[in-house]
Amino acid sequence: MSNVTSQMEDVFSEEAQAHSPNVVGDELARLVAAHPEVVVLSADMGAALGKVREVAPERYFDLGIAETNTMSVAAGLAASGFVPYVVSMAPFGMLKCAEQIRTDLASTKMPVRIVARLSGLAMGFFGASHHAIEDLAIARTITNLTVCAPSDSASTIALLRSTYDVDGPVLIRTSEGIARQVYDAVPTIPRGCFVEVRPGDDAAVIATGVGVSIALEAAEVLAGEGVQVRVLDAAYLKPLDERAVVAAAGTGRILTVEEHHVMGGLGTMVAEVLGRHGLGARLEVHALPDEDLEVGVPAALLERYGLTPAGVTAQLRHLLAG
Repeated sequence: MSNVTSQMEDVFSEEAQAHSPNVVGDELARLVAAHPEVVVLSADMGAALGKVREVAPERYFDLGIAETNTMSVAAGLAASGFVPYVVSMAPFGMLKCAEQIRTDLASTKMPVRIVARLSGLAMGFFGASHHAIEDLAIARTITNLTVCAPSDSASTIALLRSTYDVDGPVLIRTSEGIARQVYDAVPTIPRGCFVEVRPGDDAAVIATGVGVSIALEAAEVLAGEGVQVRVLDAAYLKPLDERAVVAAAGTGRILTVEEHHVMGGLGTMVAEVLGRHGLGARLEVHALPDEDLEVGVPAALLERYGLTPAGVTAQLRHLLAG
């Protein structure tokens, strides 16, 4: 079996998932055990949820490849007093279900938590239809929807726990296959706040998801040259931490880093804040280009589009030179 085929099979193999780090499955099992009103719905993501079925099989529902129906079922369960967690693939859980999320969940403020796995380029080996690179742009326009994106396993746990009692629906966009941990322990992330993971006043990087660990490595390279770069983890995209953006503008230079389309995502959000406040900081956006993207394994795609420590270091050098 080729490495690519193995990666593809592992996503849907319960045996493979059982022998891999499974933060989402483990934390959802804990939430189910701790809160009798929590139920878990799977849209073809059951391989990662074996522990949930062990803890409370009567509160686990697998609806298969039927994402839109899953969201509507979750809305019905929420209206009946439950707190549903929907686990789906990001290319379909957000993009395909935008109408259901807006109409069934957000407009009625249903307490449904959508865990969008395999975001960005994580499913790139299945084809361009499986890229999830427009989801943040869509999600941020939906009124009453909280949007967050953990940067590693520790922050995934933190956001799953801290959004349990948020009023209304929540989208948690998880990144996959991040080699480096950003946090040594489960952090406290207040709603709507960025987390400063590295101080610095020569420039600021505001990153989200997989971009945070990449930005940290780039900042460490430049620190060896005497350049101190502030790195902010944009764990929440909505509500957005405008105060942190304004403070970052004080460095005079901001770089945003995200595994998302260059338009409509974190870079656009930061630009809007700078414009609203009349701030003149130089801004560069390091994201995926507005073009037909390649198909391949995630690591190769991230390399192709410069979402690597070397790519971000080069972008920072350009920003600092300007």
